[in-house]
Amino acid sequence: MTIVDRQWARVPLPAEFLSRISARFGDRFTQSRPILEQHGSNESHFEQSLPDGVIFARSTEDVVALVNLCADFGIPITPYGAGTSMEGNAMPIHGGVSLDMSQMDKVIAVNAEDFDCVVQPGVRREELNVHLRDQGLFFPIDPGANATIGGMASTRASGTNAVRYGTMKDAVLSLQIVTPQGKVIRTARRARKSAAGYDLTRLYVGSEGTLGIITEVTLRLHPVPDTISAAVCSFDTLGGAVDTVVQSIQCAVPLARVEILDKKQMVAVNRWSKLDYPEAPTLFFEFHGSAANVAEQVETVKTLAEANGGSAFSWSNLPEERTKLWRARHEAYYAAVNMRAGAIGWATDVCVPISRLAECIAETHVDLDASSVPATILGHVGDGNFHLIFSIDPDAPDEMGEVEAINARLVERALAMDGTCTGEHGIGIGKQEWLVAELGDAVEQMRMIKRALDPQNLLNPGKIFEIS
Repeated sequence: MTIVDRQWARVPLPAEFLSRISARFGDRFTQSRPILEQHGSNESHFEQSLPDGVIFARSTEDVVALVNLCADFGIPITPYGAGTSMEGNAMPIHGGVSLDMSQMDKVIAVNAEDFDCVVQPGVRREELNVHLRDQGLFFPIDPGANATIGGMASTRASGTNAVRYGTMKDAVLSLQIVTPQGKVIRTARRARKSAAGYDLTRLYVGSEGTLGIITEVTLRLHPVPDTISAAVCSFDTLGGAVDTVVQSIQCAVPLARVEILDKKQMVAVNRWSKLDYPEAPTLFFEFHGSAANVAEQVETVKTLAEANGGSAFSWSNLPEERTKLWRARHEAYYAAVNMRAGAIGWATDVCVPISRLAECIAETHVDLDASSVPATILGHVGDGNFHLIFSIDPDAPDEMGEVEAINARLVERALAMDGTCTGEHGIGIGKQEWLVAELGDAVEQMRMIKRALDPQNLLNPGKIFEIS
């Protein structure tokens, strides 16, 4: 059930290190087997890889102390948030210490007048929005899972709202980082723009914990829209659904969310979430703005949808109805995998220029129709990003090879269209060869940055690329 076919070097924890770390952290350091297993797994299809110990940090000072101890003994550190990553990003493949940030979960400050807030990395995105609700603000980045803010920054997360509100690179104003040398730095101030030196904030956003450990995040917030309206529209063909999205973007409709689900995914969603939508290619929409603006957006999209074979819109205007709709979308991964009893899931993604999206999805659908492995297509198509979810029989070893081949063709197709091998999952351990295919010699520049900032290769080693 694994495609990890190599063994990574592991450094056992020395007795003196164990003594010193236990003295500093007490029962917040553990080698309990169930906790090691939790931190050696995530939502990806990769085989479990256990850390040698787990630390639960509660402060920046804890992180500094751990980094200094690990530097003294050459022990790898893998930051861990909620474990929802899809490419093995938080798996401690070289062993060492898994640094659990979940207890660093305080909202430090909300600056409502400036539309920003400062949070610790263990804050979950859903809890943050509950905290912000009474101030008329919200944090829009929504990758589906109730991920931690630190993990989302580390993987440059995106999600259902990206077409209007951008991704984590747009949402993060500043970071507090603990460097591999145990120093605490701040990458920027709260000003909305700056020309002060290198853009360190965006260097660390998306670095998957390989360059520094995030201990505070300053986030851009948005006012809650006056009017929010959601809709579901089914289509005769997948191509018609994709064309509607592309044409809406080209008509400058400011869609807040637009998600595509193919026929198989709708079958799975209906079964998993107890819904009764037509089992056909479908778009989930959400529109934000004033009442007049939303009405204008809706009318434009309805006209485009009808011209592309779309059915009548099914509206979900009440908050509880919208919540039900988007919960079904967020649980689509589990819905797809569980269409097959006992299956394991493999989710992959690519992103292409919007003008090539229909072509890329159509060619990919041909691949899936010819495959013996059940799979679905869904995605945040407003920005050219879509996902495949495979439901793999763990007792059928040939299926993993078949899925690897389909994934390779998917990525090659996206790169040929000047797209990317990953729109939001990151590289982790799963897409390292494709990063080289995509960026070539630029990857060596990344290695040079890693060697300069983390010469001992202590932080999340083996992710994004290997250091020889």
